[in-house]
Parts: sequence; structure tokens; C-alpha cells
Amino acid sequence: MKKNIVLTGMPAAGKSTVGVILAKYTNMDFLDTDILIQQKTGKRLFEIMESSGVDEFCQIEENTVSEIDTQSCVIATGGSVVYSVKAMENLKKNGIIVWLKISPEQVEKRLKNLNQRGVVHKKGETVLDIYSQRLPLYEKWADISIDSGENRPEDVVNFIIKELALRD
Repeated sequence: MKKNIVLTGMPAAGKSTVGVILAKYTNMDFLDTDILIQQKTGKRLFEIMESSGVDEFCQIEENTVSEIDTQSCVIATGGSVVYSVKAMENLKKNGIIVWLKISPEQVEKRLKNLNQRGVVHKKGETVLDIYSQRLPLYEKWADISIDSGENRPEDVVNFIIKELALRD
């Protein structure tokens, strides 16, 4: 497969976990945009947000993701990448966007601390606030969607592979 498989979704939806397994199953490369940002800046995500603010982080994320030029790669994105049309258009031009769906309750259960995890949010925003903002964006960009909240990562991977086979 020459196209990339791009995983989007809320924090704790399993993008990185599913991405690594999917890359192994499909013999594709794996790229995690959060790690790419950390390597580029030399800081952890929450440190960027603490020192520079959410808007600056989103600009760094947009610039970093907009520069990705790869093929045959599974790409796990940060949950906030959907805020950037420029970044999403870059991912979509050579990729199939797979939205890993998860409920706000499942996000809260899996996430212990929004700040430590590096989740893009403004002061006082709840998981439900973030979810409500992002839901229409995930829906807009998704080519494939799957519930990753109740399924094991291996089951999510198998579903994605089956869906991709139907598109060939």
C-alpha cells in the first residue's frame, strides 16, 4: 500500500497503540506526530503548552504535520490536529483518515490528567467541552471510523485492515 493510514481521534482513543500494531501487521513504517513535535522542539507536549501557550502549540503542530511527506506509513496524530485545515489537507492528500471513536466517559476513564498528557485545551475546559468541539471535525475528515473504546487494539487493527481491503 502506497497510501498512508492516518489515525485521528480523541486523546486516549488508542491511536499510538493501534498504530504500532497496524504498522507491524501491514509491514508499513510508523510515525507518531506527538513524538515528532517533541523531537523537533526538545520539549514534552505539556511543556510547550505551559511555556508557549495552546495557540503556539497548535501552530507548531500545524507546521510539523504540514511538512510530513511520506508514503506507506501509519501515522498516529495528536488529537488536536483536526483544528488545522492545512495539516489535515496534507495528511489527506496521500492518506486514508481513520477516526478511532471513543466516548467522553471512556476518555475520562483512560486519562488521568489532561495537563500531564499534553492535551490541547484552554483553562477550565472539560473533556466533554473538548469532545464537543472536535467531534464535527473528526466526522468531517474521516474516511473510515471505528469504535475503539470498547474494542481491543487487535480488533481495531483487524477492522481497519478489512475496511482497507474493501477499498482496493
